[in-house]
Formats: sequence, structure tokens, C-alpha cells
Amino acid sequence: MIDSIFRYTFMQNAILSAILASIACGIIGTIIIEKKLVMMSGGIAHTAFGGVGLGYFLHIEPILGALLFSIAASVGIVTIKRNTTTSADILIAMFWSVGMSLGIIFVALTPGYPPDMSSYLFGDILTVSQTDLIVMLFLNIVIIAAVFLCYPVLKSYLFDEEFAKISGINVRYLENLLYVLIALTIVIIIRVVGIILILALLCTPPAIAKQYTHNLTKIIFSSILLGICFCIIGLWISYSFQLASGVCIILFSVLSYIVISILKNMKMHTIKKQSIPS
Repeated sequence: MIDSIFRYTFMQNAILSAILASIACGIIGTIIIEKKLVMMSGGIAHTAFGGVGLGYFLHIEPILGALLFSIAASVGIVTIKRNTTTSADILIAMFWSVGMSLGIIFVALTPGYPPDMSSYLFGDILTVSQTDLIVMLFLNIVIIAAVFLCYPVLKSYLFDEEFAKISGINVRYLENLLYVLIALTIVIIIRVVGIILILALLCTPPAIAKQYTHNLTKIIFSSILLGICFCIIGLWISYSFQLASGVCIILFSVLSYIVISILKNMKMHTIKKQSIPS
């Protein structure tokens, strides 16, 4: 396995994409869990499928089409939510369905043989190209820079939005920024685990990290490390047994969460029993 990583370009690309995806997931995954925006992220992710289809139809990089649709969906959802009485859940459902429908239509209208969409739906880390890596690296830099520059006010917004408003923080700007960053993160991880499986990779590492600390910075860094471990081990399982990489990454990460949660609960139960006087 180690020899293959250094011998083949596609394996090198896979490792680099796993690291880049884990960095974005660790940062934004922690934020969406704290702000309870998991389903919102799922809606934006599925809307991105329309951009993938548009990319094939216009003969441009599908990942760039996904980027366009993701940002448009994130801005559209937050704008409509602010200016109407329509609930966020309804908007998510509509954007989710419209994005998937447009993707199917664009693919159907694309001349020639229909493209294989499975790598975008379920992920295939072994097919990540140099162009994908460049896009992922650029988007990671944008995410890291934005979160780093806004970190103090972002923490206030995450944990007490009303206090942030009273303190004079531009909450509307932060909300817009957060939704766009979610869109960028989704584009980064589409090629790793696919649109269908994105939520698990976004949420599982932070969910594990939160069982051991409530410090936001520690959760972010722990989530990044966990994400890298899950992606690398999932990649190894996929490569060894000739299975779909995205599925292996997600199954291993969720199984790890289940095992860690059970062990944590068993430990807590043992501590409680020992603390009760006989």
C-alpha cells in the first residue's frame, strides 16, 4: 500500500484530496453542528448535482458547475428565508429537489453517451484529478482565511446570536458568509465521498470530538485529524478489497462513531457505579 502511494499519481492525488477534504470538513462540520445547520448543508449539497449536470452539458469541469450551483443555492436559501415567512425546511426540500432534477435534465440533454455520475453521487477518491486538487486547495485557503479572520465574532455568533447582535456584530454578514463557506466545503468533498454521503463525513468527526471536549478550537483540530484517519483508512479498505471508496470511508467513520460512543457510555456507567457508596 505505501509503495503504491508513491508509485501511482492517482494514489497521491487521493491522499492529498483526503487531507484537503478533512481540513474543510473539520472546520465547517464543527460549525454546522454547533449552529444546527446539518439539513441545510444537505440541501445545498444535493442542489450541487444540478451544477455537475450543467458542467457536463456545457463541457466545462463539473466541479466548477457544482461550485456555481452550491453558492447560488446557499445565497438563495438564506435570502428567501429572510424575506418570506417560508420555513427553512420547506426551502431546503425545494432546492434539494430542484437541484437533483436539473442535474438529471442537463445530463439527459448532453450530446453523446450519458456520463457516469456515480463518482459524483457516491464519491470516488481514486479519480480525483489535478484540476480537482487545485480547486480543493484554493477553496480550502478561502475557508481557512475567512474563519481565521472572523474567528472571535464567529464564536459569539455560534454560541449566542442575540448577544452578538447586541454587541454590534453584523450577524447578517456572518450568516451569509457561513452559508457560502458551507457551499465551498461541499464542493471540496463531493469528489471524495459524493453528494449522497456528504453529511456523514461533515458530521461524524465533530460528533466524536464533542464527546471529549467542548472547546471549539479543540473540536475543529480533532475533527480534522479524525477526518484524515477515516479517509486514509477508508481508502486503504477500498483499495485492498476493490470497493467503492466513498462508501468505505463513510462506513468506517460511522462504525468508529458507534464503537467510540458505546465505549464512552460504558466508561461513564462504570464511573457512576464506582462513585455510588456501597
